[in-house]
Amino acid sequence: MTQKLCCMVMRINIDCKGCYMKVSRALLTIPELETRFIEKNHSRVIVCGNFIPQDVAIKIRKKTNRRVEILEIQDLSGNDEPKQEEMPLITSSDNQVETETYVTSQNPQPHMYFQVYR
Repeated sequence: MTQKLCCMVMRINIDCKGCYMKVSRALLTIPELETRFIEKNHSRVIVCGNFIPQDVAIKIRKKTNRRVEILEIQDLSGNDEPKQEEMPLITSSDNQVETETYVTSQNPQPHMYFQVYR
């Protein structure tokens, strides 16, 4: 899996100033992240950079010992066109095969949970 330029929104439980500092310190030690933003009131963390989203979530989980929930991943690498699939349709009168194009979404799972057990 290759690294790509993306922006990821995560939910991490931030109760107090100590939790905020622990998450902030964990984010600063990950070199792949270019920008970091912590919304303490909404328990939300937004990071952007050139990284693999699942790997960053696992690293944050290991360093903070807190549950990390990925809410949204936006791909910023420049591939704006959605994936297209062609599915064959068979007409019964002429037995000719026609194709119809379906556009599939790029984000099949909006919420992913990562739990690391030792």
